[in-house]
Amino acid sequence: MAATDLVFAGSIPELYEQHMVPLIFEPYAQDLASRIAALAPAALLEIAAGTGVVTRRLAQALPASSRIVATDLNPAMLQEAQRRGTRRPVEWQVADAMQLPFADASFDAVACQFGAMFFPDKAHAFAEARRVLRPGGVLVFNVWDAIADNEFAATVTDALVPLYPQDPPRFMARLPHGYHNAEAIARDLVQGGFREAPQIVTVTARSPAASARIVALAYCQGTPLRGEIEARGSPGLAEATQAAAEALASRFGSGAIDGRIQAKVVTVRR
Repeated sequence: MAATDLVFAGSIPELYEQHMVPLIFEPYAQDLASRIAALAPAALLEIAAGTGVVTRRLAQALPASSRIVATDLNPAMLQEAQRRGTRRPVEWQVADAMQLPFADASFDAVACQFGAMFFPDKAHAFAEARRVLRPGGVLVFNVWDAIADNEFAATVTDALVPLYPQDPPRFMARLPHGYHNAEAIARDLVQGGFREAPQIVTVTARSPAASARIVALAYCQGTPLRGEIEARGSPGLAEATQAAAEALASRFGSGAIDGRIQAKVVTVRR
């Protein structure tokens, strides 16, 4: 994992919320919240909550009697989530998924949207989720599928290769789209203490954007890919963003565009 991989700071949280959330995260937030709501948890823990896209959906889907605790490792992301707010009270807390600051058997469900890929020791993080679940509790999380199945991410990644031929930025392929093998996920869950076989389903959606420029800005400047680009010096961030925009326009056209996105949703009971 590179030094820039977990940096969601500076202008990234705001750009992430403004552009990435409606671009790729919103449809999966709705999907995840509906799955959690069907479980009717009295107490829910969300880990890697980011800027709160799932949290907001959960606050709508769950009754006021349900306790929602939303956590993230990055204070700047949680601050953006709190600034956006929710329709009812939520407990916000900075917390590391590798060492959750909660007692054993505290929650009926644990949710995580597109965070598992960032866990440095996935089996250990799953063990922590299992520890805080009550008997019969459920862990529900999603991960991005292979980058080839996610057209915008693949196009942006490929567009940067000619700019940095000796060391192209590979953040998107290496991390967000680097943990999608169902067998590996199931193995890590077993190592984390889960005994039941997980349910793993593939969910495909569309990613709409007003322009190729918006997509390029979202990926190049609203994610840790920005740190990889900036670490390479010249060409700079503006040139990289422009190259991505041109590649996207060439593939998807001018004006409003949309691309295929795909993820795996994992449900496993304690």
